[in-house]
Amino acid sequence: MISRFSHGRRTAIALAALSAALLVAGPAAAEDAWPNKPVRIVVPFTPGGTTDILARAVAPELSKAFGQQFIVDNRAGAGGNLGADIVAKAPADGYTLLMGTVGTHGINRALYPKLPYDPIKDFAPITLVAAVPNVMEINAAKAKALGIENVADFIRYAKANPGKLNMASSGSGTSIHLSGELFKTMTGTFMIHIPYRGSGPALMDMVSGNADVMFDNLPSSMQQIKAGTLKALAVTSAQRSPALPDVPTVAEAGGPALKGYEASSWFGLLAPAGTPPAIVDRIQQEVAKALATPAVKEKMLAQGALPSGNAPAEFTRLIADEHVKWAKVVKASGATVD
Repeated sequence: MISRFSHGRRTAIALAALSAALLVAGPAAAEDAWPNKPVRIVVPFTPGGTTDILARAVAPELSKAFGQQFIVDNRAGAGGNLGADIVAKAPADGYTLLMGTVGTHGINRALYPKLPYDPIKDFAPITLVAAVPNVMEINAAKAKALGIENVADFIRYAKANPGKLNMASSGSGTSIHLSGELFKTMTGTFMIHIPYRGSGPALMDMVSGNADVMFDNLPSSMQQIKAGTLKALAVTSAQRSPALPDVPTVAEAGGPALKGYEASSWFGLLAPAGTPPAIVDRIQQEVAKALATPAVKEKMLAQGALPSGNAPAEFTRLIADEHVKWAKVVKASGATVD
C-alpha cells in the first residue's frame, strides 16, 4: 500500500520537474512569440536628419515582416547621448531598439568625459543599416555673394576673415561637427561652431542664410542641394559619391593641406545588451532583406546612402574599429563639447 507521504512526495517532485521545464522553455517561448506588441526604434536626433530618414525607411519594412508596428521615437539631446542612454537602460526584450550612429557609438566615448552609457558593453549590435559621406555645403546665395565656387575659394575667404563664418552641426560630437573640426585643423581656418539638436533645425538655418557652412550627412541635404538652395563644395569620403558624381572629395579639392582627409558617417540598429541572440538575428535578417529590395536600395542610393545589412558580428567589429579611428580624430582636431 502506498502511503500518503509517498504519494505527496511524488507529486511534489513532479511539480518541481514541471516548474524546471517551464523555466527552461520560458525564454525560448518568449523569443518565439516576439514581437507580440509594438517595437520602438529610438532615434537620438530630431526629425529630418539622416538618422531619422534611415529609421523611417526601415521601420515600415520591419512592420510588414513581423506583423507588429515598429514605431520611430525621436529623443534628441546631448549629441545623441540622451536617446542612446534610454536604450542602454531599457529592458533587453527586443521591444526597444536604437538607430545608433558613428557619433553615439564611435565618437562620443572619446569626446565626452562622462558618457552615461558604455557604447560597447551596454548594447547588442544588430546590423549596419547604411554608410554615408558627409557633404561640405554652403548657402548658395551666400556663396555667390562671397565669390566662393569651390573648396579653395572657401579656404581663402575663411583665412582672410577668421571668425566671420559660422559652422552649423547636428550637435557637439557628431560626425558632422568632427568633420568640420578636422577641416579647420588641417587648413588652419577658424569658424564659429553652432551646434543644433539635429540636422533638421541646422538645415533650416542653412537655407535661410543664418548659418554659413555645414558638413552634413548627404541624405538629409540632398533635396536642398538638388533644389539649388545649398551649394555642395565637396564630400568627406575617400571616394566621390555616386549620388553626386560631379562633386569632388575634400581631399581632391583642398590641395596638399587636405591630403588624406576622410570623415564619413554610418548608421545602424542596436538593442540593449542581453537581448536574446535569436531576436537580434531575426531583426538583422529582415533588415538585410529589406535593404536588398530594389525599391529600398534605389531610394537609399539616390539619397547618397550605401545600404548594408551586415551580420551582428561584423557590425560589432566595425564599432570597435571606429572607436580607435575617431579617438585619433578627436585628439588631432582638439574638438570639445561646447
